[in-house]
Amino acid sequence: MKHFLLSLIFACVTTAVFAQTGSLSGRVTDKKGEPIPFATVTLKEINKSAVTKNDGRYEITGVAYGRYTLVVTSIGVKTETLTVKVSGASQTVNVKVEAASAKELNQVLVQGKTEKARIETSGFAVNVIDTKEASLRNLQTNELLNRTVGVKVRQSGGIGSDADYNLNGMSGRAIGVFIDGIEISTYGSSFNLNNIPPAMIERIEIYKGVLPAHLSGDFLGGGINVILRKGGIRNSLVASASYGSFNTQQGDIGGSYRDAKTGFTFRGSGFYTYSDNDYEVWSKFVRNEQPNGQMTPARGKRFNDAYRSYGGRAEAGFNGVKWADALMVNYNYSHVYDEVMHGQYMSRPYMGRFTRSNANIVGLEYRKNDLFIKGLNFNFNGVYSQRKQYIEDTVSYRYNWDGQRVIGITGFPLRSLTGAQQGAPTMNTIDRQITTLRSSLSYNIVRNHKLVLNHMYYIVDRQDFDILKNILDQSYLATSDLTKNVTSFNYEAETFNGRLTTNLFAKHYQQKIDRTDPTQQNVGGQPTRVERITTDNRSAVGYGLATSFAVVKNFVLLASAERAVRMPGESEIFGNQADNLLPNVTIRPEFSDNYNVGFRGGPFKLNNHSLSVSSAVFLRNTKDKVVQLAAERNVSMLETTSFGNLNGVRTTGFEAEVNYIHRNLNVILNTTRLQSPLVDSRLPARDGVQIPNEPTFISNANVQYRFNDLLQKRSVLNVYYNFGHVGPFRTIFQDYGRFDDFNITPRQFVQDAGASYRMANQRVVISFDAKNIFNAEAYDNFAAQKPGRAFYIKLNYLINNF
Repeated sequence: MKHFLLSLIFACVTTAVFAQTGSLSGRVTDKKGEPIPFATVTLKEINKSAVTKNDGRYEITGVAYGRYTLVVTSIGVKTETLTVKVSGASQTVNVKVEAASAKELNQVLVQGKTEKARIETSGFAVNVIDTKEASLRNLQTNELLNRTVGVKVRQSGGIGSDADYNLNGMSGRAIGVFIDGIEISTYGSSFNLNNIPPAMIERIEIYKGVLPAHLSGDFLGGGINVILRKGGIRNSLVASASYGSFNTQQGDIGGSYRDAKTGFTFRGSGFYTYSDNDYEVWSKFVRNEQPNGQMTPARGKRFNDAYRSYGGRAEAGFNGVKWADALMVNYNYSHVYDEVMHGQYMSRPYMGRFTRSNANIVGLEYRKNDLFIKGLNFNFNGVYSQRKQYIEDTVSYRYNWDGQRVIGITGFPLRSLTGAQQGAPTMNTIDRQITTLRSSLSYNIVRNHKLVLNHMYYIVDRQDFDILKNILDQSYLATSDLTKNVTSFNYEAETFNGRLTTNLFAKHYQQKIDRTDPTQQNVGGQPTRVERITTDNRSAVGYGLATSFAVVKNFVLLASAERAVRMPGESEIFGNQADNLLPNVTIRPEFSDNYNVGFRGGPFKLNNHSLSVSSAVFLRNTKDKVVQLAAERNVSMLETTSFGNLNGVRTTGFEAEVNYIHRNLNVILNTTRLQSPLVDSRLPARDGVQIPNEPTFISNANVQYRFNDLLQKRSVLNVYYNFGHVGPFRTIFQDYGRFDDFNITPRQFVQDAGASYRMANQRVVISFDAKNIFNAEAYDNFAAQKPGRAFYIKLNYLINNF
């Protein structure tokens, strides 16, 4: 807390520094005065952009005083270019545009993706997901990620279930997941990608391999950065509600307000999600226990898997004022109730086991360009969270998949040998206090050459208290502290008239852990309290390069290489009962040499046809790879697990994506193939064997078609189709010569369809989604079966200029 307050005071003091910046705003309309929504407005000299809202309004903040070239592009209109002058705190420029010809329409499609294209051609292996359309549909954020090339989201069940992210063969904490650049672990399980609706998200950046400077941390395989919606000049309110299969209910609301004169900004949003998750399971991994102890195939509904979450976020501060590009204070609250259906594998269903989580989070964001001197830019983002997690497991009976107790040969219900569904009875509370501070100082040495210094500080203070634990004095707590510092130094350059982008960097990693775990032991025949104390301090150095080269205007080569280091995370070291994880305080850091080479081409135009292609190959040589350990033989008996180190893993693979557009038709096809064999000469029978629980072949196809002016003029009907394929993969470790077909998931083919209708008033959108329409078997983490056929309907309502 002390570090957070010091940084807070420092950031506030810097706001006293004044600079000559203002905001540029206005409306984009046609010659008849009708608003042009979703037009891109760009200040060419500084490459700052904004997208117009439904009423045609736009705003670009933090613009230094001076003259600029303003470029307006949009589908269906001619590109408009004019010179503007920013000389005050708030400048208004309204633009009128004309309808475009078919040839001009093709050109506009290229320019309309300014921000997305800028990120995707920055030298990093990165994809950007725009959530604008998805926010209108019954889609979870994880579903959007799962349809992206090179990404596989692994979940242990339905809505709210534990999720793991695999990016081109890297998974777990090797993948950094961020909300506005802050590690998502700060927010806890009650505010994550399971329950943040796409309506609260502006875009999602997916980095596969090297991470940019502002996301520096101890990650090996890239990261997912979720940019929350910041709103614009308009004062607006957006609300949505949906209902669907398995009694799934979802709602979200969001609004923003900004005073153009003072720059004061307020944004608020909230969400609610509930689902019984009582979908049917019938796979070969679902079995009932008979009185004689035999396990037989079964079919039943998940009866202890309800999920409920709600929360909200409020931000207040100033945007685009003289003394700050942004100064925002925010507060998050979130709550989750989650029933636990089974352990690591689906071998045995639970009854009565559940977790409950709460999080209170405060944060400060401060950004200022040209701080003290021109070209010196400062960014600070600090978050302090208090998280409380409660896990209860006190039911001693054993259950089958029909929801009935297991009956033994004596005719009486069987009880667990350990006294609860998963081990000893527990009523455990985990309190966490987490501080995350991320700061960046950059300096433009000369035009297109920049030095960047970044620092990330992370500390978690954790206390575990189980009121059922058998110790001498129940006031004794198990305490765990983890402190992490990552410092990076970057050199960024754009040369050859912007065709070559280079990013060189070096990083220093430091981590310290302290663990005190009181236990009861017999000493001299007397029960005695004994403290197990673990302390460790470790450090390492990493370095790397990311570069891109535009061979021609619409064909870019990309390459990156990195020596990366990953320190084990809190749950990997200290365990987490809510996720069926045991502690492992001896786990070692992970080192990896990562290489990515690829290209991004397009869009290539021919009349009304547009084609974009991208592809990449990758190599990961990893030592002491940190993985969630899989079973080796009897899956039915494994309910908990821990993280451990594999001696070495060599991952090779490729990915490719094709995007085809013809008038109102948009087709996206992507595929990823990889292999991740174990490299361990100490285990000849296992050396070269594919590590378990990792899909090696993933493909997706997405088709969208738009109907304009259907039933109503200015209305839009979008219809969607999605096809997903996952090849078979092993769920346990199997040596060569000991092949067991039972522990391999079958090939998966899942198909979804949907439609959304935007009414003529541009305020109401109704959408319908049918997921897994052919009720196919679908699996993820450790062969946990996912939901079958399901239907959802959603209503969105937008209020502008209230």
